[in-house]
Amino acid sequence: MWVYERKLQYPINITRPNPAMAKFIMSQYGGPDGEIGASMRYLSQRYSMEDRKVAGLLTDIGTEELAHMEMVAAIIRQLTKGCSAEELKESGLGEYYIDHTGAVWPQSSGGIPFTANQFQSKGDPITDLFEDMAAEQKARTTYDNILRLVKDYEVADPIKFLRQREINHFQRFGEALRLMTDKLDSKNYYMCNPSFDKHCGK
Repeated sequence: MWVYERKLQYPINITRPNPAMAKFIMSQYGGPDGEIGASMRYLSQRYSMEDRKVAGLLTDIGTEELAHMEMVAAIIRQLTKGCSAEELKESGLGEYYIDHTGAVWPQSSGGIPFTANQFQSKGDPITDLFEDMAAEQKARTTYDNILRLVKDYEVADPIKFLRQREINHFQRFGEALRLMTDKLDSKNYYMCNPSFDKHCGK
């Protein structure tokens, strides 16, 4: 059970609408490396993670990713609020407007809808943790790309906060991976899952 606090994890106060910028940032809501996929990845993987400490980490980070999803949605909404249909069309969001008006909906900046095929949950701790570390780096790179295009401080500031959290999550998953690999030996590392084959290579 979660306790929900009715405030964003980091403040967002955008005073200058910019729908073209919102289109860029949209990828971190529902794009291939976005926050929805991250939260669903970790909150799904936690159920089959046998190490309870690592399962707790997946729960913690998966919950935080829900907060990041909320932040990105707030950024998109504040960048598009009050924009006319013509302004959205001129910014490249004409098709988006037809389908969603001014609502927030999960898709990439290229218009590809979010799908669960964008993340994986395998049930193998090594496989899942490598996936998680890669996911955090891909999200960090996407935030880097956004910052190369976004010059408005009101937008860049919360994006920098989100980027830093991706780095922190990568480090935490790295610690979890070391914890799991310390339980393995050279005969089963990368070759089999000791939970179902304890005699691999013998």
